[in-house]
Amino acid sequence: MIHLTVNGTDHALDIDPATPLLYALRDHLGLNGAKFGCGMGQCGACTVIVDNQPTFSCLTPVAALGQRAVRTIESLGTTDKPGRLQQAFIDHQAAQCGYCIAGMIMRAQSLLESNPHPTDAEILQHMEPNLCRCGTHMRILAAIRAASPAPTTSQAKPERKS
Repeated sequence: MIHLTVNGTDHALDIDPATPLLYALRDHLGLNGAKFGCGMGQCGACTVIVDNQPTFSCLTPVAALGQRAVRTIESLGTTDKPGRLQQAFIDHQAAQCGYCIAGMIMRAQSLLESNPHPTDAEILQHMEPNLCRCGTHMRILAAIRAASPAPTTSQAKPERKS
């Protein structure tokens, strides 16, 4: 029996310990936000947050999670009431086909939780492992920037001159 905490709820699943987290989420818990993209951790469509870190769920066996908490896109909001970051992606039309978006949002969520006021360079570096084949990267960047609360004067980062 595998015990998982997903989106704040404890689950006991009778599955093989080698089962990738992605399949546990989709096939056993009915959480279909994370997508199967490549199965090799090269695209990011399956990204979830595990103990505040973006994680490729296609590569993570459920046995490797232990007591660590898992969060999926379903934890951020609903269709009727999207979360702040989800709404920013909607407002900036950051999704074209939409396949990568749940993974993009979860990676961005982990960034904004650890660094509420990232620079564009920090956003680009953090988001690099996730791919958007439709090419909406500039809209994704704009959405993340918009979801980041404006820093107060004391929080503003000084600009670097090259």
